[in-house]
Order: sequence, then structure tokens, then C-alpha cells
Amino acid sequence: MKEINDLLKSNDIRALSYKKNGNVIISDTNIGKIVIKKNSNKDYIYNYLNTRNFNYYPEIIDEGNYIVFKYVDDTDIPREQKVIDLMDLISLMHSKTTHYKETSEDEFKKIYEDLSNNYEYLYEYYLDLISIIEDKVFMSPSEYLLARNISFIFKSIELGKKYVESWLEEINGLNRIRMTIVHNNLDLSHYIKGDRDYLVSWDKSKIDIPIFDLYNLYNNHFLDFNFFELLKRYESVYPLKKYELELLFILITMPDKIEFNDTEYNMCIKISNAIDKLYKSHDLIEEYSKIERK
Repeated sequence: MKEINDLLKSNDIRALSYKKNGNVIISDTNIGKIVIKKNSNKDYIYNYLNTRNFNYYPEIIDEGNYIVFKYVDDTDIPREQKVIDLMDLISLMHSKTTHYKETSEDEFKKIYEDLSNNYEYLYEYYLDLISIIEDKVFMSPSEYLLARNISFIFKSIELGKKYVESWLEEINGLNRIRMTIVHNNLDLSHYIKGDRDYLVSWDKSKIDIPIFDLYNLYNNHFLDFNFFELLKRYESVYPLKKYELELLFILITMPDKIEFNDTEYNMCIKISNAIDKLYKSHDLIEEYSKIERK
């Protein structure tokens, strides 16, 4: 706390109160509310975003071992509108930070092998798991829920494996891939609608393939919104290349590894969510397939 006090003092800031909120501290001060958090050494991200004329994050007051931001009040707007605005902001960020990275056949081969091995592992895992469950005289509710939906899990695995092969064909001969800044922690709670748009919680940000932002947002909100409409809105600003879209489909059709390591009630919720996610993913892919057929 002494280090924080010294940092504030060097900026003529006098703290009136402190309140812990997750991994940040919110403080009332003589200059208004501020947010203090441990610096994750992502300074280069903010600097790079500035060079690309993308400064949609709270104003930084000072940074050292800790980083101090001005606090931004969130405007109360419908979640459906908020996620649309977030998608607009992400497509803008990706378009402003796009560059291309030279790559090699060996790098693509490594990704292909990792994806294929993951699907093979999940196939064997669920094959063994359902054998154990079906051998029981009485299934628990969560086991019965998994057994009822096991065929759809295997269907998702087969679909994902097909997309892996299609993706390999698509990137054949490709010698560079599109890279952007990815926030890498997209959640509706990390978007603030203040006097303008703000993204917070940049701790996991990095330079990578743009679809990882879409994948994170999908994982966090697949039950909440129509992602087909959201993705089409995103693509109206930043169209995805076919190999990027196929990689996104590969990731969202990959079943979660369900382990029976929680209470029966929680296991039922966990399995239900995992199955719902697969159904949502299949529906999303089918919508895109309709467009391709047209």
C-alpha cells in the first residue's frame, strides 16, 4: 500500500477512501474516482494502440509497478445494444491494427496436428466415459444427461475434424497470416459506455489472429445473444478470411472436456451448458452454410 500511496503522492493525488473490487482498487480522491491495479507489463499494448489511433481505454494517470486510470461511469443501456456497440468497437480495433506475419508450412502443420490430436483425444475420452456410465446399474441425473446427448458430442467431434481438414486445404500455399491486437478477455462487463466507448481489463491482450476475440466473446455469451447477427455485423467492417472463419468453427465445435468432479447439481448445470453451447455452435455454422450455398 505504501507503493500505491507514493505513486499517488507523486501525482498530487490524495486518496480519501479505498475499495477493493476484484483485482483492482477503486479510490475516491481529490481529483475524483480512480482505478488502481497491478501493472501487467502491457504498456506496449497501450503505446501501440495509440500509434494506430485507437485510444478506447480509460485515461492513464501514471504507471509503474501499479497503473492508475481515471474511473469511468458506465451508462445503463440494454445489453443487446451494448454487445452490438462492443462488436463495432472490436471490428474497428482489428481493422486499425491489422498487419501480416510471415509464416511457414511447419507452423501450420503444428497447428493442424495440435487440433487433430485434441479432437482424437476428446473422441477417446468420451468413448471411455460413456462406456463407464452405461455399465452402471443406475445413472445419476448428470450421467443420464450426458448419456442422452453423447451422440451429439460425437457428431460435433466429427464436424470439427472435417473443418480441420478443410482448414488445412485452405491454408495450403499460404505464406503469411493476418494479425491484430486481440483484447483476449472479451466480456460484456469489460466494455464501458461512458462519454465514449471504453475497453478495460487488457491484462491478457496480445498480438494474434483476430478470431480469438470472437471466440472469447462467444464462450462468455453464447447463450445470451444471436451470434450470427453479431458476426455479420463484425464482418460488415472487418470481413473474415475463409481460413479464419474455419478456425473459429473448429474451436466452437470442440466439446469441453466434462469431468465429474463437482456436486450433482453443479454437474447438471455444467453438462447442460456444454451441450447448449454445441447446439448453438451447430446452428451458427448452419446459418453460415446457408450463405455459402446461396
